[in-house]
Amino acid sequence: MDVIELKKEIIEYSKTIGIDKIGFASADPFVELKERLRQQQQLGYQSGFEEPDIEKRTNPSLLLCEAKSIISIALAYPSKMKNAPRSTKEARRGIFCRASWGRDYHDILRERLKKLEDFILAKVPNAKVKSMVDTGELADRAVAERAGIGWSGKNCSIITPEFGSYVYLGEMITTIPFPPDVPIENRCGTCTRCIEACPTGALVQGGQLNSQRCIAFLTQTKGFLADEFRDKIGNRLYGCDTCQTVCPENKGKDFHLHPEMEPDPEVVKPLLKPLLHITNREFKEKFGLISGSWRGKKPIQRNAILALAHYKDKTAIPDLVQLLKEDSRPVIRGTAAWALGKIGDDSVIPVLEQAQQNEKEEEVLREIEKGLQMLYAQRKK
Repeated sequence: MDVIELKKEIIEYSKTIGIDKIGFASADPFVELKERLRQQQQLGYQSGFEEPDIEKRTNPSLLLCEAKSIISIALAYPSKMKNAPRSTKEARRGIFCRASWGRDYHDILRERLKKLEDFILAKVPNAKVKSMVDTGELADRAVAERAGIGWSGKNCSIITPEFGSYVYLGEMITTIPFPPDVPIENRCGTCTRCIEACPTGALVQGGQLNSQRCIAFLTQTKGFLADEFRDKIGNRLYGCDTCQTVCPENKGKDFHLHPEMEPDPEVVKPLLKPLLHITNREFKEKFGLISGSWRGKKPIQRNAILALAHYKDKTAIPDLVQLLKEDSRPVIRGTAAWALGKIGDDSVIPVLEQAQQNEKEEEVLREIEKGLQMLYAQRKK
C-alpha cells in the first residue's frame, strides 16, 4: 500500500463530498494537552459536558487499537444571515449562535465522515477506523491543530487562514500510517480583543477558558442562572459568538458552501414571547433539527425570560405573570418573578406578594423576594 498516494486520493475525494479542509496527524498521545486538561479539572474550569476520562481524551490508542494516524476535517459555516428579521420594541427577538444555524452540525459531519470511511475501507479493507464529532472522546481542537487545519486561538477556537474560526471540526482515527501534515504557525500575536470583549471574563488568558463563566455554557444549563450573569446574557438563547465576531482573523469571513447549514431566520432569531408558552411538540417541530435544541426547551425558555428582562419589555408582563402563576417548573416560575421585578412597576407588586403567599419552593421564594426588592427600591426613587 502506497500511503502517500492514498493520502492524495483521500484529499481529492474529500473535496467531492463537501469537506472544506482536511489534514493528517500522528496518533501519538497528546502529552501537553493532558497536563492542561488536568489543570482545568483542578481549577474547576471544565463544563461537565466533556468526556471525563482525561486518558481517553489524550490517548487515541485507547479508542482504537493500533491507531497510527488521525484525519481531521473542517467544514465552513456562514457568519452572516440573509433576510434577518429585526427585533422591534413590539416584537423582541432572541438569537441562537452561528454554530446552531442550519441542520445540526453533528449529523452533517457524521455523514461526511461516513463517506470518507467507506472510501478508505474500499481501498484498504483490513484497515480500522473510528470517527467522532464534538461529543467524542478526543479534543477536536487539539487534533485539528496537530493536523495543520488551523492554529488554536486565544479565544480557544481553531482559526483557519481560509475560513477564520467559523468551522465545524471532526476527526477519524485510523490504523493506516499516513504521513502527517505540518501544524500552522499561530497568528494571534499580541492581539487580545477576544479576552477583552468576553462579557463574563471567561477567557482567563489567551487559550484558557473557564467554562463555568462562559455564556455559551451558561445558556445550556438547566437551573437558575447566577445573578451576576443574568444581565450579561442579553438576548442570547443558545451559545455566544462574541469572541469570534471581534477576532480580526474573522473579518470578512462568510461562507455559504453547504445549503443544509443555511439558517432559517425565524428559527435562529425567533420572537421571544411565543417561546414562553411553546409546547414540547411545537418546540421539537420548530427547533428539533438545530444543534441548539439538544438540552430541550427549558433552558431556551429561561433564557427568553432573561432576554425580555434585558429589553425591559413591558408588553411581556402578562406572559410572565401567567408563568409565575401557572408553570409547574420552579426555574421558570422563579426566573419570571425576577424578570417581573426588573421590568415591572407598582402594579406588579401585589402579584408578587400574592405569589409569595402561595409558593412552596425555597428557590422560587428567593427569586420573588429579589423581584419585590427591585420594585420597592424603584418605588422609593
